[in-house]
Amino acid sequence: MTDWIYKVKTPCYVIDKAKLIHNLEILQSIEQRTGCKILLAQKAFSMYALYPLIGKYLSGTAASGLYEARLGHEEMGGETHVFSPAYTQSDFAELVKICSHIVFNSCSQWRKFSSKIPKNVSAGIRINPEYSEIQTQLYNPCVKGSRFGVTSENRNNADLTGITGIHFHTMCEQNSDTLERTLDVIFRKFGAPPDSIKWFNFGGGHHITREDYDIPLLEKCIKRTRAFGLQVYLEPGEAVALNAGFLVTEVLDTLYNGMDIAILDASAACHMPDVLEMPYTPKIVGATDSGKYRCRLGGNTCLAGDVIGDYSFDSPLGAGDRLVFTDMAIYTMVKNNTFNGVPLPGIAILHENNKIEMVREFGYDDFKQRL
Repeated sequence: MTDWIYKVKTPCYVIDKAKLIHNLEILQSIEQRTGCKILLAQKAFSMYALYPLIGKYLSGTAASGLYEARLGHEEMGGETHVFSPAYTQSDFAELVKICSHIVFNSCSQWRKFSSKIPKNVSAGIRINPEYSEIQTQLYNPCVKGSRFGVTSENRNNADLTGITGIHFHTMCEQNSDTLERTLDVIFRKFGAPPDSIKWFNFGGGHHITREDYDIPLLEKCIKRTRAFGLQVYLEPGEAVALNAGFLVTEVLDTLYNGMDIAILDASAACHMPDVLEMPYTPKIVGATDSGKYRCRLGGNTCLAGDVIGDYSFDSPLGAGDRLVFTDMAIYTMVKNNTFNGVPLPGIAILHENNKIEMVREFGYDDFKQRL
């Protein structure tokens, strides 16, 4: 880590452009070898300043509603896919103007909007195979009573004439062996896709750019599905920007209450909410498992549980020290908030020459105008 961490006003998200390109090259190589199309799932990473770069490698974007669809359509182009548990009449009227693919969550939603689909838009249905290996139930779309997707029982009793695509999303941060088992369940429960189906979307949750990810098995799964004559789509979010971002923060104060505690200008509750939702403890550059000094890091809000985690360092922390959290591109900018009036972190790009480009800074008006 070089002196670039001292060139930004903290807190600040910094995207390492070289690491992002590394991920994109892996994803593009899979597209080229298999004929699949990979989309950026904007729900994980929506830093549109980098969309022109990402668009050189991927086939388009996946959205969860009108605003994400507009962002992908306007800033990246390519194919624009959208899925929502339910569409409003007003949103749908706009979506059909900008989306290439619209996925419906239920048979009733399809019946409601099927007559309003223009010929240049492909309609899909989300299925629920009632099978998932996700352990954290907050993120499991196949729990009993889930609101997501059409089960095999419901599909058999529905008129899906006009549907040309199948979509499923049942994974979270998982390897391709999970995908292989999931496909086994899907083809067993739903059977081979009928001739009317032209594309199959594997959804997200594929940790493709992780070091231990089994890419050959993923490609086997893709080719297995393409053998039905289908175009295969994947819409990873995390894999696009995995390990490509940092959150730079500064220690504001230290205190002692049975253990050393440091207060940061970054907050788990405001700036990295997945730390509390998952929950998990993010890594810090320079922290070790065997450091002599153990310290609890907390945010600068009134929430008692705004604790990022306990870390070990080789030397004690003091006010003014800078810390760098890793893997802070995904599910950070898209989920952060201004609870307590805590300022949002700036957004910057780290270029290959270690030059920092500030993309966005936030102030009081950004807080005020949301309220």
